[in-house]
Formats: sequence, C-alpha cells, structure tokens
Amino acid sequence: MRLAIIGAVLLAAGAVAIATGALPFADLAALVDRVAPILLFVVAMTVVTELCSEAGVFLWTARRLRYWGRGYSILLWLFLAVFATLSTVFLSLDTTAVLLTPVVVSVTRQAGLPALPFALTTVWLANTASLLLPISNLTNLLAQHSLGGITPGGFAGLMWAPSLAAVLVPLLFIGIVFRRDLRNRYSRIPLGRIRPDQPAGAESRPAADRILLGCSAVVLVLLLPALVSGIPVWIPALAGAVVLGVVFALRRRRVLKVSLIPWSLLLFASGLFLVMEAARHLGAPVLLSQLAGQGQGFMDLVRLAATGAAGSNVLNNLPAYLLAEPLAGTPARMAALLIGVNAGPIITPWASLATLLWHDRLMRMNVLITWKGYAIFGLIVAPLTVFAAVAVLAATGQ
Repeated sequence: MRLAIIGAVLLAAGAVAIATGALPFADLAALVDRVAPILLFVVAMTVVTELCSEAGVFLWTARRLRYWGRGYSILLWLFLAVFATLSTVFLSLDTTAVLLTPVVVSVTRQAGLPALPFALTTVWLANTASLLLPISNLTNLLAQHSLGGITPGGFAGLMWAPSLAAVLVPLLFIGIVFRRDLRNRYSRIPLGRIRPDQPAGAESRPAADRILLGCSAVVLVLLLPALVSGIPVWIPALAGAVVLGVVFALRRRRVLKVSLIPWSLLLFASGLFLVMEAARHLGAPVLLSQLAGQGQGFMDLVRLAATGAAGSNVLNNLPAYLLAEPLAGTPARMAALLIGVNAGPIITPWASLATLLWHDRLMRMNVLITWKGYAIFGLIVAPLTVFAAVAVLAATGQ
C-alpha cells in the first residue's frame, strides 16, 4: 500500500510536469513507447513466477538441494547461492527476493541451521547477481534500449565479467564472516520424508498437484531460452503467463486473482518514470555530471559507478539510474553505471525494491534482522563489490 501511495503521488507530480510544459508531449510519447513494453514484461513475468511458486516449483527445487547437500551446511549454502543466482539472472531480482526468500528460510529451518547467512545470501545476490542479462533487472532493460537495442548475448558479453565479480565478492564475505555457521552439519532426510514447511502466517496450501507442478516447470524451461533469444521479452513472458493462466483455470481457479498483477509496482514505476523524465528536462543530469565525471579511464568508471551506488542508497536504484543514464554515453560507462545501481544498493533498506520485499518476507516468518546490522555489513560489502566489478570491467577491456 505504501508503494502504491508513493506511486500515486509521483503520478500526480508527473501530471503537473506535463501540464506546465516541463515534460513536452513529444517526449512523453517517446517515454511511453520506451517503457510500456518493459512494464508489460514485468507484469507478465510476475504472474508467471507467482503461479510457478503456487505450483511448488521453487519449494520442490530447494527441498532437493537440501537433500543433495548431504548434511553439510556449506554445501547446502553453495547450492542455494547458485539457485538464487540463477533465479535472479533469468527471473529477475524481485522474484528472488519475494519467492525464494521464504523457501530458503523454510529449508534452513527444517535442517536446523541458522537462517541469517542464507537470508543475507539471498538478498545480496538478488541485487548483485542482476547484472548479466537485460531481464535480470529493470535498470538493465532500460539500459538495453539506451545501448541501441543490444541483443541479450551482446549484453551478456559486456557484463559477464563484472557479473561474476559481483557474485563472488558477497559470497566470499559471507563465507568468511559466517564460517562457523557454515561448518555445521544437519540431518540428511530422504526426500519423501521432508515435510512441506509453511511460512508463518501463510495460508495452508493444498496437496501438491503434479500436473500443475509439471506444467509450470515446462513453461519455465521453455521460457528461459525464449527470453534470451533476442525477440522482445514481453512476447514470451506474456505467452507463458497466458499458458499458466489457462492451466490454473482448469486445475486451481481460486489462485487467479487480480492481485497477481503488481499494481503497486506499476503505479510506482510509472510515476517515477514521469518524474525522472521531467527532472532530466530540467537539467538534473547536468548537475549530477559534476559528481559522475565524463572520462573512460578506470578511475572515471569507478567514479560513475560510485555515483550510481550512492544515489541508489540515498534515493533508490531506479531513480539513480534514470538521472545518471544521460551521462553513460558509451558501453563501458553504461556498464559502470549498472554496476553501481545494481550491485551497490545493499546498504540502506530503500535502496532497491527487492530489499524491502525481502525484509517483509523475513518479518512474516519471524526472522529478525535489524537494519543497523544490515547497513553495517552493506557498508563493507557494497564498496568492495562495486570496486571489484569495475576493476574486472576495465581489465577485460569491455
């Protein structure tokens, strides 16, 4: 509700900007043409991932990872880290924060392990692992447009090295700080005896429907290559949402609710796009250029990435990206900006929507993590991650 209220206020401010001429109609039309397919993709993928979660795809996978961990906490942690990374890369950071967090907490609780290192791994990778593909983060989809509609393969070619660094640095930090917890052992229970734990306060789910589970898994498997094939991503995402909608209409109709559509996120993103576009016309990027610089050297890229990271933690990663986008005139500078706004927002709770969603899920499951402790860890990990990712970017000559 809070996000929807903020979105409504932003939309009202955008309407004022249009009415006063701060945002010309021609630029408004260009903005709508640019962001409408992106928002349609976000809606469709949200429906797909929510229905897949309802079918039990994420829990089914995590329970098997627990079994494959063979009773070793560190092995389970590494498996879940890979799971979180793949979920972020192919399904977006919000999917990892919203749908994977309860699953990770449930699995670790069943295994009798402390939830903190696993929960931090989930939220950090939800942000830092979102560099590889356009579909991983809303900022990437916007950057893809600014890069002239670069293909997913071309985007991955630009971002693979920074993405790898942005995944490894947080994992190394957690591995060192929580090394005692990760040395623990847990009971290796046969798959058939692992009970389907429910998050605290959640509605009791019906028994697993193998048809729903199988159809959802097939849709995901077919969707992943389609999303990186180069065709507009909203097309396969919408097709997947329609197919799953039909299957659920036949098997579990009660799940198909209007609330599947992320209305609050749509309001927030739409209002933010309008306000930031107006701010760009009023000269905000010119002021920001004093901080971000204009060069192509290593320290220039660090400067731009640091500006993006700082802006994300002060405001939010989406407005930070939109304000700095005109300053990223080359692929290397765009990559540096994405490093800052994707891997950097892990200090303040509002730095990314994924972090707020993650914390909300933890609170519902009675997992208490203070924002002070989160920020202290983030103040260490964020600069290290951003610097390492930019260093790798410069070293590989991207």
